[in-house]
Amino acid sequence: MLTRSGAQIDVVGDVVHKLHRAGTDPRALTVRLRIAARLAASGPGCLLAPLRDHPDPVGDRWRTRWPLVETVAQEPDRLPWEAAARLLATLHAESPQGPERRLPHGWPARLRRSVNRARLLGGGVVYAAAAALPEAAWRTGSADRPAVLVHGDWHLGQLGRRMPDSPWLLIDIDDLGVGDPAWDLARPAGFWAAGLIPDEDWAVFLDAYRDAGGVALPAAPADPWPVLEPFARAAVVHAAANHPDDDLLVAACARMTGR
Repeated sequence: MLTRSGAQIDVVGDVVHKLHRAGTDPRALTVRLRIAARLAASGPGCLLAPLRDHPDPVGDRWRTRWPLVETVAQEPDRLPWEAAARLLATLHAESPQGPERRLPHGWPARLRRSVNRARLLGGGVVYAAAAALPEAAWRTGSADRPAVLVHGDWHLGQLGRRMPDSPWLLIDIDDLGVGDPAWDLARPAGFWAAGLIPDEDWAVFLDAYRDAGGVALPAAPADPWPVLEPFARAAVVHAAANHPDDDLLVAACARMTGR
C-alpha cells in the first residue's frame, strides 16, 4: 500500500485501487471520473480512463479503480518533456461540458492547505513568500484568461502508460477542473526559475507546448514569463511548504521576499 497526499493506493493484479483523501466530495469526484472517461474515449485521448466512472464508498471515504500503468522513471536524460507538453496542450483544448463547467480545478485549494500547514509548523520564510503572492495565485482563473479543463496538479509523476511502447497519458484526476491553463505549467516554470530544471528541458517543454497550440501562453516569440510568474511562484511556495527541509526551495522563497 502506498500513501500519497492523504490518499491510499493498493495494487491488486493489474488494478489500482485508490482510496481518496478524507473529505473528498463524491459528486465532484464523479464529475472528474466522467471527464476522464469522456476524454479517453474521444479524439486523440490525453487522460487515463478509469475502470468505473463512479466512486465506491469505503466507510466515510471514496475509492476509485484504475488500470495499472508504468510511471516516468527518474532518468534525467530520458524525461518525456515534449510528450508531456503536448498532452497538456491537448487537455487545454478541451471545452468543459455540462456540470464540468461548475467544477474548479484544485490548485489554489491545495496551495492553501500547504501554506496553512507551513504556518502551523513555523515555516516563517515560506509563509512570508505565500503572503507576498499576487492575487492570481489564489484564484482558479481570471476573466481575461482562458477557462478550460486543467489537470490541477501536474508534474512528470502524473504521466502513465500501459506498456513501454504505449503513448503517455495524464493520470490522477483528484484536482481536475476548470480554470486558467497556466496553472498546469506552474510547477515546471517555478522549478526552472529556482534552478531545479535545466534550461534545455524547460525550452523543450515550452516549445512543444506552444507548437501544439497550447492556449495558456502567447505565441512565440512573446515572453511567456508575465503570464507564468504568479503561478510559478505559487508552485515553489507550495513545494517548499511540503518540503521544509529542501534548502533550494526555501532559498527560492526567501528570494521572493528579499530575505
